[in-house]
Amino acid sequence: MTTSEPETAMVEPESAPPREGLAALVGGYFERLRGGEVGVLPVLFGLVLITLYFWSKNSNYVTAVNFNNIVVQMAGVSIIAMGIVFVLLLGEIDLSIGYVSGIGGVTVALLQQPGKSYQVAGLIAILLAVSVGAAIGAFQGSFVALIGVPSFVVTLAGLLAWQGVVQKAIGDQGVITIQNDTVNNVSNYSLPANWGWGLAAAAAVGYALTALLSVFSRRRHHVTARHPVLVVLEVVAIAALCFIVVRISNRAGGVPFAGVLVVALLIFWTYIARRTTFGRHVYAVGGNAEAARRTGINVKRIRIVVFMICSAMAALGGVVFAARLTSVDLNAGGGTILLDAISAAVIGGTSLFGGRGNVRDAVVGALLISAIANGIDLVGYSSATRFIVTGMILLAAVTLDTVLRRRQAAVGR
Repeated sequence: MTTSEPETAMVEPESAPPREGLAALVGGYFERLRGGEVGVLPVLFGLVLITLYFWSKNSNYVTAVNFNNIVVQMAGVSIIAMGIVFVLLLGEIDLSIGYVSGIGGVTVALLQQPGKSYQVAGLIAILLAVSVGAAIGAFQGSFVALIGVPSFVVTLAGLLAWQGVVQKAIGDQGVITIQNDTVNNVSNYSLPANWGWGLAAAAAVGYALTALLSVFSRRRHHVTARHPVLVVLEVVAIAALCFIVVRISNRAGGVPFAGVLVVALLIFWTYIARRTTFGRHVYAVGGNAEAARRTGINVKRIRIVVFMICSAMAALGGVVFAARLTSVDLNAGGGTILLDAISAAVIGGTSLFGGRGNVRDAVVGALLISAIANGIDLVGYSSATRFIVTGMILLAAVTLDTVLRRRQAAVGR
């Protein structure tokens, strides 16, 4: 009789979960589209139609010079709309951002006046203007978070009050001219050609490294990683976009610094919203404030900080507007700034109901609005046409958001 050796269990080494095939990925993408997750596709489709239409009306619409004009034109609205995205993620609203941007412009204009005892360097003036905006946001956000006054009422009062402050600060001067080159260069400076190519290369390499690190991190934590083909295609597309933009801008004098500022802020706030604990808490509060509170999130603090971000970005946007005109007047912060910024965020895809949206929505929405405004001015249509078209697009965006939310609820997303 022979004795057999005891069997030993073979333990398979832990490995990353299997990766989906390309066919499954494509099928999943179309399934998400049917479920209501359309992302920025409607805006991109709209941009294509708008470009083709105005190109057919005036060939100058697609020139490099006009491209740079649109970039500078959209910069202020984009920056303000980034702050609005955070407020909308909470399901709140801020109606004061227009005149808070006016406060930012007036602050930087006053602080750079030659011969005044309070004159400071241009960069310091800009930082102080942004700080004033953050303080305004903390003040208004405290009423919303600590007392429970509806944000609509608080910021409507702010709209009226800050309009009065702008007019009081300018007073009988009527117009304050900005003579500081550092401030004016925020909107009016273009980078040398070599700097543009260098930034494009840095952006392409940086994005590629970020994508690779994300893949390695997901595999290390045994989470399904994206298909390599998709990663490569995305990296190549972003790199191509960077170099195409620089090539176009260089043909018209160089990449506008205002555009670089928008991209830098987009990267920064996207990281804050998507990669930090604070950003996850913002989405949680926007999704269900009571559930977030029960999990230990300081909902009041999140609300205050979000309003600070919104007003600080509004003030910075006001600096961009003031620098573009090299002056501020009694109408600083007025006009369509408020409506354009909120429309940009909503048209870009941020939900008015809270909990859904991305910082990039502000930029793509502002690009759409600026493309329309620029084309209407170039073709010679009246401003009434611009208001009608923008209003119709805003209504369509909100209607689409409502329909998609119902669709997502129906499919359990």
